[in-house]
Amino acid sequence: MISPDLLFLLSLLSKMAVTAAFVVGATYLAERTGAVIAAMVATLPIAAGPAYIFLALDHGPAFIADSMLASLVGNAANSVFALTYALLAQRRSLAASVIPALGAWTAVAALSRAVPWTTLSAVAFSTVVLAAALMIGNRLRHARMPLVTARWYDVPLRAGMVAMMVATVVAVSTQVGPAVTGVLAVFPIVLLSLMLILHHRIGGPAAAAVLANTLLGLVGFSATCLTGRLAVVPLGPAAGLALALAVSIGCNLGFWWLRRKPLPTPRA
Repeated sequence: MISPDLLFLLSLLSKMAVTAAFVVGATYLAERTGAVIAAMVATLPIAAGPAYIFLALDHGPAFIADSMLASLVGNAANSVFALTYALLAQRRSLAASVIPALGAWTAVAALSRAVPWTTLSAVAFSTVVLAAALMIGNRLRHARMPLVTARWYDVPLRAGMVAMMVATVVAVSTQVGPAVTGVLAVFPIVLLSLMLILHHRIGGPAAAAVLANTLLGLVGFSATCLTGRLAVVPLGPAAGLALALAVSIGCNLGFWWLRRKPLPTPRA
């Protein structure tokens, strides 16, 4: 049995390193290849994956399955968070876009915790919220990525910023009890990091396009959570989580294939 202190340290370091690496990679892709690829990378289980691996080392399959159910519901709040930012970032500053988005996430997450969810009701709730977010955000997902000149300190600055943010969220979660920790487990740390980095780098509308494209990737994350919910108990944590990861990668590859066509060139 791994000691609680060592488990916490390993979990924290892995989350900091993996999340920072993926966010840096996603911002690079957004600046070089466009919003779609960056969004598909950002909505892989970057932060949640390491968390579930370490949970599986210390908890049984039933605990993991119940946690996946909570993540499935919490992912709906993430879609509201991304959509709120994408709408506001068209004309508003970073702070005026991010703060209301965080407020919207908090409201939906708090509301979702007040309901005794079943698998069926969680799927229905997620489907309605994600479908509405996709319909509203579809018009925001097309934007040209401006050329950005790289500076020598960009990569370490981005990585350090994201790592510190992850450390802060994890540290807070250890002080507030299991109920709030369950909410923080699906906190959209990667999406928030993208907002904070991209808004000033490429501008609000272009950053909003990345976040609007993540809405489709969040559909894939919902499928990932549902797979884990259904598969972990009968297959065991290792096989169930591996299957959930495969579903995540498969969904995002499929979504990229659907949206891989370049934007049409405007007529003179």
